[in-house]
Amino acid sequence: MFGKKNKGNVEVIEAGYDDAMTGGERKAATSLASIYALRMSGLFMILPVFALYAETLEGVTPLMIGLAIGIYGLTQAIFQIPFGMLSDRIGRKPVIAMGLVIFALGSVIAAMADSIFWVVIGRALQGSGAIAAAIMALTADLTREEHRVKAMAMIGASIGLSFAFALIAGPIVNSWIGVDGIFWLTAVLAIAGIFVLYKIVPTPIHSRFHRDAEPVPEQFKTVLSDSELLRLDAGIFILHMVLTATFVVVPFALRDFAELPVDEHWQIYLPVLLIAMAVMVPFIIIAEKRRRIKQIMSGAIVVLAISEFLLMIDHSSTSSIFFALLLFFIAFNVLEASLPSLVAKTSPPHIKGTAMGVYSSSQFLGAFVGGVSGGILYGSYGLEGVFGLCGLVLLFWAYLAATMRNPKYLGSFMVNVGIVDEVQAKQLVNDMTRVTGVAEVIVIPEDGIAYLKVDTHALDKKALLAFSKENTMSADKKAGASTDASVAGKMSD
Repeated sequence: MFGKKNKGNVEVIEAGYDDAMTGGERKAATSLASIYALRMSGLFMILPVFALYAETLEGVTPLMIGLAIGIYGLTQAIFQIPFGMLSDRIGRKPVIAMGLVIFALGSVIAAMADSIFWVVIGRALQGSGAIAAAIMALTADLTREEHRVKAMAMIGASIGLSFAFALIAGPIVNSWIGVDGIFWLTAVLAIAGIFVLYKIVPTPIHSRFHRDAEPVPEQFKTVLSDSELLRLDAGIFILHMVLTATFVVVPFALRDFAELPVDEHWQIYLPVLLIAMAVMVPFIIIAEKRRRIKQIMSGAIVVLAISEFLLMIDHSSTSSIFFALLLFFIAFNVLEASLPSLVAKTSPPHIKGTAMGVYSSSQFLGAFVGGVSGGILYGSYGLEGVFGLCGLVLLFWAYLAATMRNPKYLGSFMVNVGIVDEVQAKQLVNDMTRVTGVAEVIVIPEDGIAYLKVDTHALDKKALLAFSKENTMSADKKAGASTDASVAGKMSD
């Protein structure tokens, strides 16, 4: 009986299911990605130039420089999950707008500061405007379950591109308006984000909790006791710790040792980042298509460690720094792209939102620890101390990566099956598990969502989407239309 029902629904999917995102979904994803990009560009534009600017501020010490660079990570980690939960209560857009206002206020305080203390306060406020979780929740409100991964990928790509843009633009913009001007520009970008939010981003008809995009408090214990997920959380913590600590001192290496004027630092960053992004692509393809993600990741960690030791040994010329940074960003880009994919592969399908929430918090905490430790080490042991410690920490991460299990090459997938009872949920699990390419199914009755792990290469998507509420409704409408036509024909006769 199930087989017949399945075949009937497949026909409906072929007639009515569109595998592409709708115009509204694309608009939602691109506009929300632009808000994220505006915020991240301003946040990171100071990274390659702030340490040099800080020397002109009252009360500056190496520790305070590192704290000013990294403090946003601490407040971001503290507030991002609570802000996401608040958006469930008072709405997504008000929370995002509030976060952008707080971010702009922090930028203004940092711009007007004449002491390092007030810059730290401003940066802490910037991080307090933590809108990541609320943006993800709004994205989930505005996209169908079957297309949510695409929308999240678009936002992820915008983050990577904005980070690369910020590193290149920072030294250039600094030469025009200075670091205080960059902070003012950051405030303007945040206000522009509010304009995009209310003028371009669609407003959802209904807003509800999304288990795939938001943390569930009851699941934290499960996530924090999973050794494989903890390895990945430790990995993103170390990656952003190393990034932030490295950029506490790289500007000094370029100016004081390589004797490259600050206004020309972009000449190093631009080719390094362009080459690194191009070189990264084949490694990501090999990792996913040939199922070598663990090997590629482990190799990238080792390359990252080598780049730090090269910087420790020789940072006296632009050529030596260029080569080391090129290795650094090739490896960094590979890892930044691979780690979220591994979290999605490793976490059970119904706790992905919680796993990603803990992962994101680990990333921001890593930035905080990197800034503080980078400042302390620079004050006590110089540039060599910072680069050396980063290299050693990366070797420890390489050990963690080598001991993790090979991941199952399964992607996440969701189907909106509508609100069901316990009996129907169990039947859906049995039926959907039989679909080719489906490895695991969990149906949460009150959510009306089936959370799956699937082999994307083998998945019979049409057969799976036969269980979608949307397609079931289309089938009912089609059947109703046929019945009405039949009745009309008989009346005509």
